[in-house]
Amino acid sequence: MPSPVHCPLCLSPRHHDLPVAGKGYYRCQACELVWMDEADHLDEGAEKAVYDGHDNRVDDPRYRGFLMRAFGEVLARVSPPASGLDFGCGPGPALIAMGREAGFEMAGYDKFYADDPECLTRQYDFITSTEVIEHIATPRAVLDTLWGCLKPGGVLVLQTQRVLGDDRFKTWRYRHDPTHIVFFAEASFRALAARWQAEVEFPHADVAVFTKP
Repeated sequence: MPSPVHCPLCLSPRHHDLPVAGKGYYRCQACELVWMDEADHLDEGAEKAVYDGHDNRVDDPRYRGFLMRAFGEVLARVSPPASGLDFGCGPGPALIAMGREAGFEMAGYDKFYADDPECLTRQYDFITSTEVIEHIATPRAVLDTLWGCLKPGGVLVLQTQRVLGDDRFKTWRYRHDPTHIVFFAEASFRALAARWQAEVEFPHADVAVFTKP
């Protein structure tokens, strides 16, 4: 007998199958998260090869503008000097540069490009993660780690496109990236906020902001 499938975010066993384009997906009936079957994940080498093909330069004004949807929420809530972590900073850590230019003390973590686990043992006034959490097979554990790194009163800003209904998912361009394996709905973030006893806001269609009590 195969092991029962549980949601990797809220751990609910209640889900339905959502196969698309020959790949297996599941949708949680509790928090509405969608996740890809592990059998369809890329191996780490193939995953990194996709990331290596990205051209996210620190001085690219369009890339900085994209990141401002998340970093602007930090600027609206946190005053320098303060400490921040950019989780999943990538090979072109533009948000770290933006934070330092604004007067913040910045650290960055990325499992491929800045693998310094000690960064995840410190405390920060804010944490950003832009276009990262959709790549993580174990979102509950990773997000709990980030939440534990946040000081009381701190903010966690997550930027990722939110999944809508099942029919929209089947034709959704965001799903076509083979490294995108977990897709969050607004209900997924609200479930996280309830478990953390935190406030959550949705200032943009692809941004969720959590404030720690």
